[in-house]
Amino acid sequence: MTRKMIWNDLVRNRAVSLITILFISVAAMLLSLAAILTVNLFGAVDRLMADAKTPHFMQMHTGAVDMAGLEDFVGNNRNVADFQVIPFLNVENTDLILGGNRLTDSVQDNGFCTQSSWFDFLLDMENQPVKPQPGEVYVPVCYLRDGIVNVGDPAVLCGRTFRVAGFIRDSQMNSTLASSKRFLINEADYARLAPFGNVEYLIEFRLHDLSKLSAFETAYSAAGLPANGPALTWPLFQMISAISDGIMIAILVLIGLLVVSVSLLCVRFTLLAKIEDDFREIGVMKAIGMRIWDIRGIYLAIYAVMAAIGSGFGFMLSLLFKDALLERIRLNLGGSGSPARELLLGGLGAGIVCLLILLYVNGCLRRFRCISAVQAIRFGAQDDSSHSSRIVRLSESRVVSCNFILGLKDVLARKRLYGTMLAVIILASFIMVVPQNLYHTISGDDFVTYIGVGNCDLRMDIQQTGQIGEKTQDIGRYMENDPEIADYALFVSKIFPVKLDRGETENLKVELGDHSVFPLQYAEGRLPVKETEIALSAIYADELEKRVGERITLLTSAGEKQMTVCGIYSDITNGGKTAKAVFTDTGTEPVWSLVCADLAGKDRLPDKIAEYAAHFSYAKVSSIDEYMAQTFGGTLRSVQAASRIAGIVSAVIVLLVTLLFVKLLAAKDRYSIAVLRAVGFTGSDIQRQYAWRAFLILAVGIFLGTILAGTVGEKLSAAAVSSLGAATFRFTINPLSTYLFSPLILVCSGLLATVWGTAHAGDVKLCQSIKE
Repeated sequence: MTRKMIWNDLVRNRAVSLITILFISVAAMLLSLAAILTVNLFGAVDRLMADAKTPHFMQMHTGAVDMAGLEDFVGNNRNVADFQVIPFLNVENTDLILGGNRLTDSVQDNGFCTQSSWFDFLLDMENQPVKPQPGEVYVPVCYLRDGIVNVGDPAVLCGRTFRVAGFIRDSQMNSTLASSKRFLINEADYARLAPFGNVEYLIEFRLHDLSKLSAFETAYSAAGLPANGPALTWPLFQMISAISDGIMIAILVLIGLLVVSVSLLCVRFTLLAKIEDDFREIGVMKAIGMRIWDIRGIYLAIYAVMAAIGSGFGFMLSLLFKDALLERIRLNLGGSGSPARELLLGGLGAGIVCLLILLYVNGCLRRFRCISAVQAIRFGAQDDSSHSSRIVRLSESRVVSCNFILGLKDVLARKRLYGTMLAVIILASFIMVVPQNLYHTISGDDFVTYIGVGNCDLRMDIQQTGQIGEKTQDIGRYMENDPEIADYALFVSKIFPVKLDRGETENLKVELGDHSVFPLQYAEGRLPVKETEIALSAIYADELEKRVGERITLLTSAGEKQMTVCGIYSDITNGGKTAKAVFTDTGTEPVWSLVCADLAGKDRLPDKIAEYAAHFSYAKVSSIDEYMAQTFGGTLRSVQAASRIAGIVSAVIVLLVTLLFVKLLAAKDRYSIAVLRAVGFTGSDIQRQYAWRAFLILAVGIFLGTILAGTVGEKLSAAAVSSLGAATFRFTINPLSTYLFSPLILVCSGLLATVWGTAHAGDVKLCQSIKE
């Protein structure tokens, strides 16, 4: 009998039941997708790093390697499980042609290496170590993802022709956030290409106890071993591999949690509407002696069926869409190797939605205890004491229509009821605006200043070459005489030991130059202007536990140099551990340099890039836009995808919520509608009144949601972006998108639902409704 009652109720209220099921499906799909993507992302990262045997500590070094000193250090350090030195041959990007595409415009440091014998393996698309044959080259997977080359295409490397035999996953350098990319070739081919490039050494260690990694870094630095380059660690490799897709998943989790909150409110709407419709039947059931628990059980069973169907459908939708969202993860990192866990956690996400809905419905059904059987049978509705008794004189209105006044009066009279809908609209607006603002911020011109890079038109990187300082000065003199260069700055990076408070030392990469020309955004303090001032990156300041005004000691060729921390800035380059200063140093060789320039005429930028690339072949020349596109392209695409999903979800939320809400109101207002019709209001007037009510709630909700998105949403986004090392973060808002298009979409969705939901609100039988 219960089964028949459930079926009859679902059929009788087809529209409401379908909308409720669809809404539950959206919430279940998002949480299930987030769970599936999370388990795949972190499972794939862990599996890739395990298969590749990623080093726990890697020191990049240019110059001679003291092998005897390294072996002595390893012999005296019991935490070292394995150790190796891998040569990495850096070559000019102009010498690389893949499938007919020359890599001149690439901002990556491309080079060749051979397969390792012990660890740090380069893996094929099956995550197996690759052994190239003579004449074969295995290309980083990022060039397959970007559509530059395919298997079987010819590759011209330093004038020699190779065949692209496949693609490799690099557990250290897969991400575009890693500035270097390794091509894998045969040992004999490497020997033939060695004269065409500069060798950089990767000094790598695997440890017995990873928890002692920080102590190992300090010991390596204190031993004075080769360190002419950045030092990278296992946690950084994990972060770089996961960050692009991780941001998208974090946004999906946030959206999913918000949608679950909204779905609970929507279930409350439908439940109240159902109770309103069935009020007389509930009174009859109480009058004939049915227990409250039995009555609650009927409604709970109805919602259990809808929750189960909606959650199951949402889970199936997540399985349908997951392959499209997992495509990038699987290409870059491979599979997670745990399909059972993927299904289990995805089903768990959908199951949590179902459980929350049932618990919430059970709590809402406690109101049955307050229902009077006599009142329910006699009046067919619960007494609503929330209506205001104040008189509104429509004849006094001269400026606005009486439909607007009646709509406004109803909103003000039933604040608690409309407050629930207002909360939903605020959440929907928040869901739509925050990912959009995050996308516009990351894709904006100013975002480059949040990540340790000056905002300029043209950027030139000089590294992996001799006489870096002299070559940098040559570029500066050329720019000085170039009338099309409006402004420029030369930055030379050198490595200095820094004395720690506990007496030990470690190496610090300090960028020397005039930082006022292309300033960064500082989280604290300001840029250095005196020779005794230094600005630290946020990651390094936290590691050293230094704040603005405190002092650090640099060990330069001229002796100890006392520096005062004048500012803290965001940086994601070179592992995020950098510093900026303006003092002059002639005794330390630079490890790389950077030249930034602004042009007098922006339209000349492509020609200037070509000109400087031709004149200074040892420098990587690019526009700052191209640099950001190649470095942050993957992250940007992920955030854009999440932003689009959030926009669609928000519009659907407003559509469904408003539709359910006006149906609830129409059910509660049968008597009021009948009175209005009796005194001469038409069905169109009734619709306009409901439209005004919806518009008022939508306007206030969107306004408050936008404010919350710009405050609370900015803090949540800052927390996500700070994992990159970007400590300073402010939303860059697109006014058209945030203040026009997004509100317009939500308002149109709400008004469309209102028109649809009230299409027959005025079709009441006057005598019967007034009599009831």
